[in-house]
Amino acid sequence: MISRLRASFSSIALTERGPTRLTTLFFSSLFAEHPDFRVLFPPALDKLGPRVFQALKFVIDNLDDEERVMGFLAQLGRDHRKYGVDERHYSAAAGSLLEAVQGSFTQAIWTPSLTTAWTEFIDLMLDTMATAAAEDDLPATWGATVVDHERRLDDLAIVRLETDSPIPYGAGQYLSVQVPQRPRMWRYLSAAIPSNPAGQIEFHVRRVSGGWVSPAMVNETQVGDRWLLGSPLGGLQVDRDSGRDVLMIGSGTGIAPLRAQVMEMAMRAHNPRVHLFVGGKYPCDLYDIETLWQISLSNPWLTVVPVSEEDENPWWHTAPVPEPPPGLHRRLLGKPGRVVAEFGSWADRQIQVSGSPSMIKTTVYALQRGGTPLNLIRHDPLI
Repeated sequence: MISRLRASFSSIALTERGPTRLTTLFFSSLFAEHPDFRVLFPPALDKLGPRVFQALKFVIDNLDDEERVMGFLAQLGRDHRKYGVDERHYSAAAGSLLEAVQGSFTQAIWTPSLTTAWTEFIDLMLDTMATAAAEDDLPATWGATVVDHERRLDDLAIVRLETDSPIPYGAGQYLSVQVPQRPRMWRYLSAAIPSNPAGQIEFHVRRVSGGWVSPAMVNETQVGDRWLLGSPLGGLQVDRDSGRDVLMIGSGTGIAPLRAQVMEMAMRAHNPRVHLFVGGKYPCDLYDIETLWQISLSNPWLTVVPVSEEDENPWWHTAPVPEPPPGLHRRLLGKPGRVVAEFGSWADRQIQVSGSPSMIKTTVYALQRGGTPLNLIRHDPLI
Protein backbone atom coordinates (compact mmCIF):
# COMPACT_ATOMS: atom_id res chain seq x y z
CA MET A 1 0.00 0.00 0.00
CA ILE A 2 2.79 2.42 0.92
CA SER A 3 4.48 2.09 -2.47
CA ARG A 4 1.18 2.78 -4.27
CA LEU A 5 0.53 5.86 -2.13
CA ARG A 6 4.01 7.25 -2.64
CA ALA A 7 4.04 6.64 -6.38
CA SER A 8 0.63 8.23 -6.90
CA PHE A 9 1.38 11.16 -4.61
CA SER A 10 4.71 11.80 -6.35
CA SER A 11 2.91 12.04 -9.69
CA ILE A 12 0.85 14.88 -8.18
CA ALA A 13 3.74 16.57 -6.36
CA LEU A 14 6.00 16.59 -9.42
CA THR A 15 3.37 18.12 -11.69
CA GLU A 16 3.73 21.88 -12.06
CA ARG A 17 0.31 22.73 -10.62
CA GLY A 18 -0.37 19.39 -9.00
CA PRO A 19 -0.20 20.53 -5.35
CA THR A 20 -2.34 23.60 -5.99
CA ARG A 21 -4.87 21.58 -7.98
CA LEU A 22 -5.16 18.97 -5.22
CA THR A 23 -5.85 21.45 -2.42
CA THR A 24 -8.15 23.57 -4.59
CA LEU A 25 -10.22 20.49 -5.44
CA PHE A 26 -10.31 19.54 -1.77
CA PHE A 27 -11.63 22.88 -0.55
CA SER A 28 -14.02 23.22 -3.50
CA SER A 29 -15.54 19.80 -2.81
CA LEU A 30 -15.76 20.39 0.95
CA PHE A 31 -17.43 23.78 0.66
CA ALA A 32 -19.78 22.65 -2.12
CA GLU A 33 -21.09 19.80 0.01
CA HIS A 34 -20.96 21.72 3.29
CA PRO A 35 -21.13 25.49 2.70
CA ASP A 36 -21.56 26.06 6.44
CA PHE A 37 -17.98 24.82 6.96
CA ARG A 38 -16.57 27.88 5.21
CA VAL A 39 -16.79 30.04 8.35
CA LEU A 40 -14.26 27.75 10.06
CA PHE A 41 -11.56 28.82 7.60
CA PRO A 42 -9.74 32.13 7.02
CA PRO A 43 -11.04 34.42 4.26
CA ALA A 44 -7.96 33.70 2.13
CA LEU A 45 -6.82 30.10 1.68
CA ASP A 46 -3.49 30.92 -0.02
CA LYS A 47 -1.47 29.92 3.06
CA LEU A 48 -3.66 27.02 4.14
CA GLY A 49 -3.54 25.08 0.87
CA PRO A 50 0.26 24.63 0.86
CA ARG A 51 0.16 23.58 4.51
CA VAL A 52 -2.44 20.88 3.77
CA PHE A 53 -0.26 19.56 0.96
CA GLN A 54 2.90 19.71 3.09
CA ALA A 55 1.20 17.78 5.89
CA LEU A 56 0.13 15.07 3.43
CA LYS A 57 3.64 14.92 2.03
CA PHE A 58 5.20 14.59 5.46
CA VAL A 59 2.89 11.73 6.45
CA ILE A 60 3.38 9.83 3.19
CA ASP A 61 7.16 10.35 3.21
CA ASN A 62 7.38 8.96 6.75
CA LEU A 63 4.90 6.08 6.64
CA ASP A 64 7.73 3.69 7.49
CA ASP A 65 8.16 5.51 10.83
CA GLU A 66 4.84 4.75 12.52
CA GLU A 67 5.69 6.44 15.81
CA ARG A 68 6.68 9.69 14.11
CA VAL A 69 3.64 9.75 11.83
CA MET A 70 1.13 8.93 14.55
CA GLY A 71 2.65 11.54 16.84
CA PHE A 72 2.43 14.18 14.13
CA LEU A 73 -1.20 13.33 13.31
CA ALA A 74 -2.17 13.33 16.99
CA GLN A 75 -0.64 16.79 17.41
CA LEU A 76 -2.45 17.99 14.30
CA GLY A 77 -5.76 16.67 15.63
CA ARG A 78 -5.32 18.43 18.95
CA ASP A 79 -4.38 21.64 17.12
CA HIS A 80 -7.52 21.48 14.94
CA ARG A 81 -9.71 21.84 18.04
CA LYS A 82 -9.09 25.58 17.83
CA TYR A 83 -11.28 25.65 14.70
CA GLY A 84 -14.18 23.93 16.47
CA VAL A 85 -13.71 20.80 14.33
CA ASP A 86 -15.69 17.71 15.41
CA GLU A 87 -16.46 14.21 14.11
CA ARG A 88 -18.81 15.52 11.41
CA HIS A 89 -16.08 17.66 9.91
CA TYR A 90 -13.58 14.78 9.80
CA SER A 91 -16.09 12.54 8.05
CA ALA A 92 -16.80 15.19 5.43
CA ALA A 93 -13.10 15.89 4.93
CA ALA A 94 -12.40 12.22 4.23
CA GLY A 95 -14.78 12.15 1.27
CA SER A 96 -13.58 15.49 -0.12
CA LEU A 97 -9.92 14.54 0.16
CA LEU A 98 -10.43 11.25 -1.67
CA GLU A 99 -12.37 13.09 -4.38
CA ALA A 100 -9.58 15.67 -4.68
CA VAL A 101 -6.86 13.04 -5.00
CA GLN A 102 -8.83 11.11 -7.59
CA GLY A 103 -9.58 14.32 -9.47
CA SER A 104 -5.85 15.03 -9.72
CA PHE A 105 -5.40 12.01 -12.01
CA THR A 106 -6.78 11.13 -15.41
CA GLN A 107 -9.41 8.40 -15.40
CA ALA A 108 -7.03 6.07 -17.22
CA ILE A 109 -4.46 6.25 -14.42
CA TRP A 110 -6.79 5.90 -11.45
CA THR A 111 -7.43 2.27 -10.49
CA PRO A 112 -9.59 0.40 -7.94
CA SER A 113 -6.42 -0.54 -6.01
CA LEU A 114 -5.58 3.15 -5.65
CA THR A 115 -9.10 3.82 -4.39
CA THR A 116 -8.58 1.18 -1.69
CA ALA A 117 -5.10 2.41 -0.75
CA TRP A 118 -6.10 6.06 -0.51
CA THR A 119 -9.37 5.31 1.32
CA GLU A 120 -7.53 3.30 3.97
CA PHE A 121 -4.82 5.94 4.28
CA ILE A 122 -7.24 8.86 4.60
CA ASP A 123 -9.37 6.98 7.14
CA LEU A 124 -6.30 6.14 9.23
CA MET A 125 -5.04 9.71 9.08
CA LEU A 126 -8.31 11.41 10.01
CA ASP A 127 -9.31 8.76 12.60
CA THR A 128 -5.97 9.32 14.36
CA MET A 129 -6.52 13.07 14.39
CA ALA A 130 -10.13 12.78 15.60
CA THR A 131 -9.24 10.32 18.37
CA ALA A 132 -6.38 12.46 19.66
CA ALA A 133 -8.61 15.54 19.68
CA ALA A 134 -11.38 13.72 21.54
CA GLU A 135 -9.05 12.29 24.18
CA ASP A 136 -7.13 15.49 24.94
CA ASP A 137 -8.12 17.13 28.22
CA LEU A 138 -6.00 20.27 27.75
CA PRO A 139 -7.58 23.53 26.54
CA ALA A 140 -8.11 23.93 22.80
CA THR A 141 -6.56 27.41 23.02
CA TRP A 142 -4.73 29.59 25.51
CA GLY A 143 -5.15 33.34 25.87
CA ALA A 144 -2.02 35.45 26.22
CA THR A 145 -1.21 39.12 26.79
CA VAL A 146 1.61 40.92 25.00
CA VAL A 147 3.96 42.35 27.66
CA ASP A 148 6.82 43.47 25.40
CA HIS A 149 7.33 44.19 21.71
CA GLU A 150 10.96 44.78 20.75
CA ARG A 151 11.78 45.87 17.20
CA ARG A 152 15.19 44.21 16.79
CA LEU A 153 15.41 45.01 13.05
CA ASP A 154 13.18 47.06 10.77
CA ASP A 155 11.46 43.85 9.61
CA LEU A 156 11.92 41.72 12.73
CA ALA A 157 10.34 41.88 16.16
CA ILE A 158 10.66 39.90 19.37
CA VAL A 159 7.27 39.55 21.06
CA ARG A 160 7.03 38.47 24.68
CA LEU A 161 3.75 37.34 26.20
CA GLU A 162 2.31 35.98 29.42
CA THR A 163 -0.30 33.26 28.97
CA ASP A 164 -3.38 32.99 31.17
CA SER A 165 -2.14 29.56 32.24
CA PRO A 166 1.12 27.72 31.47
CA ILE A 167 1.29 25.90 28.12
CA PRO A 168 2.98 22.48 28.36
CA TYR A 169 5.07 22.73 25.21
CA GLY A 170 8.47 21.17 24.73
CA ALA A 171 11.53 23.25 23.87
CA GLY A 172 11.75 23.05 20.08
CA GLN A 173 8.00 22.97 19.48
CA TYR A 174 5.85 25.57 17.72
CA LEU A 175 2.30 26.81 18.24
CA SER A 176 -0.42 28.25 16.07
CA VAL A 177 -1.03 31.92 16.83
CA GLN A 178 -3.91 34.30 16.13
CA VAL A 179 -3.56 38.07 16.62
CA PRO A 180 -6.41 40.57 17.08
CA GLN A 181 -5.46 42.49 13.92
CA ARG A 182 -6.08 39.37 11.77
CA PRO A 183 -8.90 37.24 13.21
CA ARG A 184 -9.23 33.65 11.92
CA MET A 185 -5.78 33.84 10.30
CA TRP A 186 -3.63 31.41 12.25
CA ARG A 187 0.14 31.31 11.79
CA TYR A 188 2.71 28.92 13.24
CA LEU A 189 5.49 30.39 15.40
CA SER A 190 8.24 28.60 17.31
CA ALA A 191 8.69 29.37 20.98
CA ALA A 192 12.13 30.91 21.53
CA ILE A 193 12.32 30.07 25.26
CA PRO A 194 11.44 26.89 27.18
CA SER A 195 8.07 26.53 28.85
CA ASN A 196 7.92 27.80 32.43
CA PRO A 197 5.38 27.84 35.30
CA ALA A 198 4.86 31.60 34.95
CA GLY A 199 3.39 31.15 31.46
CA GLN A 200 6.00 33.39 29.85
CA ILE A 201 6.62 32.79 26.14
CA GLU A 202 8.64 34.55 23.45
CA PHE A 203 8.27 34.58 19.67
CA HIS A 204 10.63 35.94 17.00
CA VAL A 205 8.69 37.24 14.00
CA ARG A 206 10.03 38.37 10.64
CA ARG A 207 7.83 40.43 8.33
CA VAL A 208 7.07 38.58 5.10
CA SER A 209 6.69 40.85 2.10
CA GLY A 210 3.08 40.64 0.90
CA GLY A 211 2.08 38.57 3.93
CA TRP A 212 -1.26 38.91 5.69
CA VAL A 213 -0.25 38.32 9.31
CA SER A 214 3.48 38.84 9.89
CA PRO A 215 3.35 42.58 8.97
CA ALA A 216 0.67 43.07 11.62
CA MET A 217 2.75 41.18 14.19
CA VAL A 218 5.86 43.23 13.45
CA ASN A 219 4.34 46.67 12.73
CA GLU A 220 1.09 46.84 14.68
CA THR A 221 1.45 44.76 17.85
CA GLN A 222 1.04 46.76 21.06
CA VAL A 223 1.68 45.92 24.69
CA GLY A 224 -1.64 44.75 26.11
CA ASP A 225 -2.81 43.04 22.91
CA ARG A 226 -4.52 39.71 23.46
CA TRP A 227 -3.22 36.79 21.37
CA LEU A 228 -4.72 33.32 21.07
CA LEU A 229 -2.40 30.30 21.02
CA GLY A 230 -3.20 26.76 19.89
CA SER A 231 -1.85 23.37 20.95
CA PRO A 232 1.91 22.67 20.70
CA LEU A 233 3.19 20.92 17.59
CA GLY A 234 6.51 19.72 16.24
CA GLY A 235 9.08 17.10 17.09
CA LEU A 236 12.43 18.87 17.28
CA GLN A 237 14.19 17.61 20.38
CA VAL A 238 17.56 16.36 21.53
CA ASP A 239 17.67 12.65 22.33
CA ARG A 240 19.90 12.58 25.41
CA ASP A 241 19.99 8.76 25.44
CA SER A 242 21.19 8.24 21.86
CA GLY A 243 24.86 8.71 22.64
CA ARG A 244 25.14 11.06 19.66
CA ASP A 245 26.28 14.64 19.73
CA VAL A 246 24.11 17.31 18.08
CA LEU A 247 24.29 19.52 15.00
CA MET A 248 21.82 22.42 14.82
CA ILE A 249 21.52 24.72 11.80
CA GLY A 250 19.25 27.76 12.02
CA SER A 251 18.72 30.75 9.75
CA GLY A 252 16.90 33.98 10.53
CA THR A 253 14.07 33.49 13.01
CA GLY A 254 14.55 29.76 12.48
CA ILE A 255 16.97 29.93 15.41
CA ALA A 256 13.99 30.20 17.81
CA PRO A 257 13.32 26.47 18.41
CA LEU A 258 17.08 25.76 18.58
CA ARG A 259 17.59 28.64 21.03
CA ALA A 260 14.82 27.27 23.28
CA GLN A 261 16.49 23.87 23.35
CA VAL A 262 19.97 25.08 24.24
CA MET A 263 18.44 27.30 26.94
CA GLU A 264 16.72 24.25 28.41
CA MET A 265 19.89 22.17 28.13
CA ALA A 266 21.81 24.90 29.98
CA MET A 267 19.67 24.12 33.04
CA ARG A 268 21.07 20.56 33.17
CA ALA A 269 24.38 19.28 34.43
CA HIS A 270 25.24 16.90 31.59
CA ASN A 271 24.60 17.37 27.87
CA PRO A 272 25.89 16.07 24.55
CA ARG A 273 28.13 18.37 22.55
CA VAL A 274 26.17 20.80 20.36
CA HIS A 275 27.44 22.63 17.28
CA LEU A 276 24.97 25.44 16.52
CA PHE A 277 25.38 27.20 13.16
CA VAL A 278 23.47 30.51 13.09
CA GLY A 279 22.93 31.88 9.60
CA GLY A 280 21.60 34.92 7.77
CA LYS A 281 22.15 36.91 4.60
CA TYR A 282 23.81 39.88 6.35
CA PRO A 283 25.64 40.04 9.69
CA CYS A 284 22.69 42.01 11.12
CA ASP A 285 20.43 39.03 10.41
CA LEU A 286 22.27 37.26 13.23
CA TYR A 287 20.11 39.40 15.46
CA ASP A 288 20.39 37.27 18.62
CA ILE A 289 23.97 36.06 18.29
CA GLU A 290 25.10 37.83 21.46
CA THR A 291 22.56 35.90 23.56
CA LEU A 292 23.82 32.64 22.11
CA TRP A 293 27.43 33.66 22.74
CA GLN A 294 26.61 34.29 26.39
CA ILE A 295 25.03 30.84 26.73
CA SER A 296 28.10 29.32 25.07
CA LEU A 297 30.52 31.09 27.42
CA SER A 298 29.04 29.35 30.47
CA ASN A 299 28.32 26.01 28.76
CA PRO A 300 31.43 24.41 27.21
CA TRP A 301 29.35 21.73 25.47
CA LEU A 302 27.91 24.44 23.15
CA THR A 303 29.81 25.76 20.14
CA VAL A 304 28.16 28.65 18.28
CA VAL A 305 29.27 29.29 14.70
CA PRO A 306 27.95 32.51 13.05
CA VAL A 307 27.47 32.36 9.27
CA SER A 308 26.45 35.13 6.85
CA GLU A 309 26.24 35.20 3.06
CA GLU A 310 27.56 38.78 2.92
CA ASP A 311 30.54 40.06 4.88
CA GLU A 312 29.08 43.52 5.50
CA ASN A 313 25.68 44.87 6.44
CA PRO A 314 23.52 46.72 3.90
CA TRP A 315 24.17 50.45 3.79
CA TRP A 316 20.97 51.32 5.63
CA HIS A 317 21.93 49.26 8.71
CA THR A 318 24.43 51.44 10.57
CA ALA A 319 24.92 49.50 13.81
CA PRO A 320 28.37 47.93 14.18
CA VAL A 321 28.83 44.22 13.53
CA PRO A 322 29.26 42.48 16.92
CA GLU A 323 32.53 40.67 17.48
CA PRO A 324 32.64 37.29 19.23
CA PRO A 325 34.12 37.13 22.73
CA PRO A 326 37.70 35.83 22.89
CA GLY A 327 37.95 32.11 22.20
CA LEU A 328 34.63 31.80 20.37
CA HIS A 329 34.20 30.95 16.71
CA ARG A 330 34.49 33.83 14.27
CA ARG A 331 31.88 34.41 11.56
CA LEU A 332 32.12 32.32 8.38
CA LEU A 333 30.89 33.38 4.93
CA GLY A 334 28.44 31.49 2.73
CA LYS A 335 25.05 29.85 2.80
CA PRO A 336 24.58 27.85 6.02
CA GLY A 337 24.13 24.47 4.33
CA ARG A 338 27.18 24.87 2.14
CA VAL A 339 29.34 26.07 5.03
CA VAL A 340 28.29 23.18 7.27
CA ALA A 341 28.82 20.63 4.48
CA GLU A 342 32.38 21.90 3.96
CA PHE A 343 33.26 20.37 7.33
CA GLY A 344 32.50 16.93 5.84
CA SER A 345 29.99 14.28 6.85
CA TRP A 346 28.00 14.75 10.07
CA ALA A 347 26.87 11.11 10.09
CA ASP A 348 27.70 10.75 13.79
CA ARG A 349 25.25 13.50 14.89
CA GLN A 350 21.58 14.04 15.54
CA ILE A 351 20.75 16.92 13.23
CA GLN A 352 18.13 19.67 13.29
CA VAL A 353 17.54 22.24 10.55
CA SER A 354 15.26 25.25 11.04
CA GLY A 355 14.52 28.18 8.76
CA SER A 356 12.56 29.06 5.64
CA PRO A 357 11.36 26.19 3.40
CA SER A 358 13.98 27.08 0.77
CA MET A 359 16.76 27.21 3.38
CA ILE A 360 15.74 23.82 4.77
CA LYS A 361 15.63 22.28 1.30
CA THR A 362 19.05 23.56 0.23
CA THR A 363 20.64 22.72 3.59
CA VAL A 364 19.33 19.16 3.61
CA TYR A 365 20.56 18.71 0.03
CA ALA A 366 24.02 20.06 0.93
CA LEU A 367 24.28 17.77 3.94
CA GLN A 368 23.29 14.75 1.85
CA ARG A 369 25.87 15.61 -0.79
CA GLY A 370 28.45 15.82 1.97
CA GLY A 371 27.71 12.26 3.06
CA THR A 372 25.17 12.82 5.86
CA PRO A 373 22.34 10.23 5.79
CA LEU A 374 18.88 11.75 5.30
CA ASN A 375 17.35 9.73 8.13
CA LEU A 376 19.50 11.63 10.67
CA ILE A 377 18.16 15.05 9.62
CA ARG A 378 15.08 16.46 11.35
CA HIS A 379 13.02 19.53 10.49
CA ASP A 380 9.42 20.46 11.17
CA PRO A 381 6.95 19.98 8.30
CA LEU A 382 4.69 23.00 8.79
CA ILE A 383 6.65 25.82 10.38
